[in-house]
Amino acid sequence: MLKHLSRFRKSVARFCDENLRQNKLAAALVVPFALAISQPAGAAVQASDVVKSAVDGFIRPAYASLQQHAAATAKAVEALCAAPSQQALDAARTEFAGAVTAWSAIEIVRFGPITENNRLERMLYWPDRKGLGLKQVQAALAEKDVSATDAAGIAGKSIAMQGLGALEFVLHGTDAEMLAGKDGAYRCSFGSAIAGNIETIATDVSTAWAKPDGFAALWASPGPDNPLYRDGSEAVTELMGVFINGLELVRDQRLKNFLGANADAAKPKQAIYWRSGLTGASLAANLDGMNRLFQASNLGDALPKDDRWIADSIEIQLVNGVAAAKEASGSVAEVLADPKRRAALEHFQLITSSLSNLFGTRLSAAFGLTAGFSSLDGD
Repeated sequence: MLKHLSRFRKSVARFCDENLRQNKLAAALVVPFALAISQPAGAAVQASDVVKSAVDGFIRPAYASLQQHAAATAKAVEALCAAPSQQALDAARTEFAGAVTAWSAIEIVRFGPITENNRLERMLYWPDRKGLGLKQVQAALAEKDVSATDAAGIAGKSIAMQGLGALEFVLHGTDAEMLAGKDGAYRCSFGSAIAGNIETIATDVSTAWAKPDGFAALWASPGPDNPLYRDGSEAVTELMGVFINGLELVRDQRLKNFLGANADAAKPKQAIYWRSGLTGASLAANLDGMNRLFQASNLGDALPKDDRWIADSIEIQLVNGVAAAKEASGSVAEVLADPKRRAALEHFQLITSSLSNLFGTRLSAAFGLTAGFSSLDGD
């Protein structure tokens, strides 16, 4: 089970504990969230306000959007199974692209309800370095496993064949053209089960975040009796971790995995969503989600006036990163073979490195937090 507290958060907790022993807890809790900002005299930004804004302004709407796109995908695949045709297959693929984009925007939030019941891995089993998911999906198709043709049945199987990666292979992988005719009946039923399972996961997570007394309330109400967040510093550190760990995920696990040092070293088939040509769209949505979360949380308003340039720089770089990723949309192999589009990915890589510095060093320092740790390395 994934832990809510990353190394990054543990580091801040140790920092707060040391201050407590030295009777300096106030300094750890209020920097910078009791600093007056450019609002009416006496106004201040509180950690709970930042968290509530993040939840209401981005997280809840983003999960609701994912649920809607997942439902539309499930409906489109069901329609394809009922009346196979190239038009119906194209429609299902279009809805799948919408679900991938919606998930990519919110997958940066890797804590809370999505970590329960292995939902994160069930939604997207990636990276699949040993090809486990691919082998299991191909085996199910070859054997025509009846138990894999309904959402409840697929939910009880390996996490590697339950989510977006498995559905991508069904819709875009080898022999996917069979879905446009009667010969693809089993494959379509299998895909419909996966799509239904994805919808269930998305619905459950969206519902959990919407509960007034659920995880969101715990995150927004830090205190000594809170089992997850003892103070405002820990609550905001969780939010900061979304950006720091999210950028590492995008740059080091997603981009570097296939980009290579040069065109000869590129490995297009190691890119996420390479079969559907949604790699660039997914990367763009990752940074777009960060941009929307950053703006919704109003973190920039918590900065002292002299540090406002940090927020401005972050917003500019996030927008530029989204544009660069979109420029590299389409078939990964074609993108990597095109010097101009490959250059867009290399620019995207530079932008993510710059953003890591802005969030992990500049913004963290301005907030009196300690960065430099990651929850993606297994700790």
